[in-house]
Amino acid sequence: MTPSHLNRRQFLEWTALAASTLVLTSCSSTGTKPTTRRTAADQIALGNTGLRISRIGFGTGSNSGQVQHALGQQEFNRLIRHAYDQGVTYFDCAQSYRTFDWMADAIKGLPRERVFIQSKIGGKPEKILENIDRHRSVFKTDYIDSMLIHCMVKDGWTDEWKRIMDAFDEAKDKKWILSKGVSCHSLPALRNATTSPWTQVHLVRVNPQGKHVDGMDETWNKPGSQISPVLEELRKMHAKGRGIIGMKIIGNGDFTNPEDREKSIRFAMSLPEIHSIVIGFKSTAEIDEAIQRVNSALAEQPVKLAA
Repeated sequence: MTPSHLNRRQFLEWTALAASTLVLTSCSSTGTKPTTRRTAADQIALGNTGLRISRIGFGTGSNSGQVQHALGQQEFNRLIRHAYDQGVTYFDCAQSYRTFDWMADAIKGLPRERVFIQSKIGGKPEKILENIDRHRSVFKTDYIDSMLIHCMVKDGWTDEWKRIMDAFDEAKDKKWILSKGVSCHSLPALRNATTSPWTQVHLVRVNPQGKHVDGMDETWNKPGSQISPVLEELRKMHAKGRGIIGMKIIGNGDFTNPEDREKSIRFAMSLPEIHSIVIGFKSTAEIDEAIQRVNSALAEQPVKLAA
């Protein structure tokens, strides 16, 4: 197959393969150690979960999904497909998002083994297994790659939520979910998540400006302004082999200044603890900009392959 016969996604994969081959050939001929260029579309090992995830993800829940929902189903589908064509295979969902019922149609026809779906359950459903099964039904899939307990704020939440956590374990045994974890909205809850051996995946609020990051108040809408305590938790999580995904990279949409977006994305890409970041998109331009910023930041950080 020649490049002229390739569709857009095949062409991107072909050029990436050609470029990597050129690098390896060049290094071999010169006797130098080969290097590889990292990109937003890389498939990254998500800690010790055994799963892989694209370095950048599409968040479908800006303002509880109202931002994406306002676009309409057709435009939402188009954005999902555009992101996928650029190599974004991780899609972040939740049952409380207005886009929840749209995901099946948005990913219809995409190879399931290439798509990473993370979803979340909030509240304390009485029949939690039925609730998890509903995600599979709504998304029209046999499994959810990562299922999170949504928006924890209390210190000691692992005691209060043990019934839910046990049900997650049962769902994982059934292979309804492939990994389990939590999203936190306070520093006490985040520290509790780090300490708990139950947690496999962490969804963590992080940006260098300290905008909407976790603070000491045990209230979801009372964020802190200091990033250093969060970074300390990231290091502990990483040492335990946890999967770590950064959120609020664009400061909950507050970073309207391009310099702020550049600063935040560069910061996230500089942290070896973070495997992936998720951003809520509402246009193809935002997707393309984020990918370009990630690629530019990573281009300045070449990684040597093992000799």
